[in-house]
Amino acid sequence: MNTFDRYAPFVQDFIYSHSWENLRSIQVAAADAIFNTDENVLLTASTASGKTEAAFFPILTEFWENPPATVGVLYIGPLKALINDQFYRLNDLCEEADIPVWHWHGDVAASHKAKLLKHPSGILQITPESLEALLLHKHAAIGRLFGDLRYVVIDEVHSLLRGDRGGQALCLIERLSRMAGVNPRRIGLSATIGDPERTGAFLSSGTGRGCVIPRFEETRKTWRLSMEHFYIGGPQAAERALDGARAQEADVIDDGARRSLPAPDDVRIDAPTATELAARTDLAPQDADPGLGYIFERTRGSKCLVFVNSREEAESVCANLRAYCEANHEPDRFLIHHGNLSAAYRESAEELMRDEEQAQTTVTTATLELGIDIGRLERAFQIDAPFTVSSFLQRMGRTGRRDLPPEMHFVMREEQPEPRSMLPETIPWKLLQGIALVQLYREEHWVEPPALDRLPYSLLYHQVMSTLASCGELTPTELAARVLTLSYFHRVDADDLRCLLRHLLETDHIEATENGGLIVGLAGERLTNSFKFYAVFQENEEFTVRCESAELGTIVNPPPAGERIAIAGHCWLVEEVDWKRHLVYCTQIKGRVPAYFGDCAGDIDTYVLERMRHVLAERDVYPYIMENARARLAQARHVASNAGITGRASSPLINLGGDTWALFPWLGSYAFLALERLLKIKCARELGLKGLDPSRPYFMQFRMKADPETFFEAVAAEAEAEFDPIDLVYPGEVPYFDKYDEFLPQELVRKGFAEGVLDIEGMKQRVLDWRDAWRSAQYG
Repeated sequence: MNTFDRYAPFVQDFIYSHSWENLRSIQVAAADAIFNTDENVLLTASTASGKTEAAFFPILTEFWENPPATVGVLYIGPLKALINDQFYRLNDLCEEADIPVWHWHGDVAASHKAKLLKHPSGILQITPESLEALLLHKHAAIGRLFGDLRYVVIDEVHSLLRGDRGGQALCLIERLSRMAGVNPRRIGLSATIGDPERTGAFLSSGTGRGCVIPRFEETRKTWRLSMEHFYIGGPQAAERALDGARAQEADVIDDGARRSLPAPDDVRIDAPTATELAARTDLAPQDADPGLGYIFERTRGSKCLVFVNSREEAESVCANLRAYCEANHEPDRFLIHHGNLSAAYRESAEELMRDEEQAQTTVTTATLELGIDIGRLERAFQIDAPFTVSSFLQRMGRTGRRDLPPEMHFVMREEQPEPRSMLPETIPWKLLQGIALVQLYREEHWVEPPALDRLPYSLLYHQVMSTLASCGELTPTELAARVLTLSYFHRVDADDLRCLLRHLLETDHIEATENGGLIVGLAGERLTNSFKFYAVFQENEEFTVRCESAELGTIVNPPPAGERIAIAGHCWLVEEVDWKRHLVYCTQIKGRVPAYFGDCAGDIDTYVLERMRHVLAERDVYPYIMENARARLAQARHVASNAGITGRASSPLINLGGDTWALFPWLGSYAFLALERLLKIKCARELGLKGLDPSRPYFMQFRMKADPETFFEAVAAEAEAEFDPIDLVYPGEVPYFDKYDEFLPQELVRKGFAEGVLDIEGMKQRVLDWRDAWRSAQYG
């Protein structure tokens, strides 16, 4: 029996009514895995490939043949907007078969939730935070609601793989399954997955099942892709090259770096010509920012997205584009969408984007990366480079639906280097990063692997408190049996839990009963009784920034002491963060603020940095880079070759004059951070190293008395020596990164950072390679 014949009649009718001539390959492969095995399933395919239908056609067929007695499918989505969108899509499919579709989150009416509680059935769509609330407040009803739960479908599973939110979702699924006495199959859906086998193992944790990852042939992809570079002021790179053409023509010496591989057959770049992109539909004001003007002139009359990498940049870019409309006496045609805006404001923007009669452009952050339906988009622009291949693919995938190729145009913006700028500041890091992200997928289909080996102590606190709040009194042994056996805590041991519980008793977050049990304490109740407790990601709390007695303004999510922030038009060094009073004390310094290196946007993988180095070293001219970008890249390659950053005699350590040095580690964010700390804590005295100034994760500058040989030998010797990872945490430092870190004992915060955040092994391997390369070059 073929796949179509296996489907229930109402599914077949749905396919006929939508005039599908045949099933997509992913739908055939998914049907085989779901119908013919009892394993978990991970479906990975490009955006708009039909993954949702691929998963639900077989599931709904099973429900039509054998209806579940309770909720039969738990669908977990990362965003309320995505759930709302899928709710309507699934309703159309299920209405004829009388399979109810419910959704549950903060914006859903109480009457809708009451109906589900009275008649649990069909499909329940929910976010991790709302599932946490359900387990907390409807603990006694879980068995009745989910006693016949057969599937858990996790949409956009890649978005849950890099932080505590994914761990929370996994913990909640395991807790619910135990409470309801079920072991549902798990189905993960994602467009971008690195290391699918490892992700499949993560998806299957605690189920006793394997994971099927269907292989199928996708249609060949065509991308319309371009990348252009703009100096924010002064002549552009192509104009400057006319005065120094040799920079463009420099014969960069190949240093044995990887040459570009042929692009896979299923990814073809259809680079728009300069003439096509010159077809402006508007004219920016004369004094417009060149990069923003480029976008302004190519969005009128079209429905577009403009992706940026921060909320602050989204506000700034949108304000500038709207100002250009005002200067031209045109109606405003720009919208904005990011996480700090109210739900009503975001939904209003989404509604306007869905309206086929509207031709507006939305400036957005990662909030529109995921699969929310915002209608037919003609093209996307990306200002500077995103931090991950995964993010690039998600953003590209928002366009090109309805048989049009995905279309994205990178706009790399850079300040003109000052005449006396140090060498590292003359490298176009964002241009290199953008090329590296594109090439890694074109050449290898590489996507960042999931980060699954953290020490999630913040989440441990959250799940301990949630379990006690929902279950009531538990003995320490009972609590450990419920929490430490959750698969996400596989690196957490009983000593860690004992340390946490002792601290929580001391701080009144939990208290001991006369019977030797544990319950939520007074301080803990204030947290668990708040709706904010359901989420494990940071809320945007504002901190006042002060320099001596002067108040500079406010920021959110302040970095730890020793990091830099930008506010009031200057760069500042954070001296102290007062978490209780929400104050940040700082002093003014020179320089620029490096990319944020937290668990989300700014976490750049070592493999991306290595490919950036190859972009700088190789001769290739990529088909999608435009005139200014070609000239800027050629000039950077010329400078890098002359300076010894690339070439046969290249070195990661470059003398900038006198005792000033630059180090180019080509390491990802957390290996770079480990190296920085190794140099400061273990090597500074021997090397006479002072004033280390990092621009993470690209380079660091410092003054040093030692010569290169001493540097490479000393750093390798310290890396080779046996040392406790906690040695790389500064004395007295308590690096808060996650939401509940402030409620943990300091020793767990420090241990979690040293052993779960810093990539010490990646750092060690790199410095040992440097020493070996130095010895080989010097002694043969």
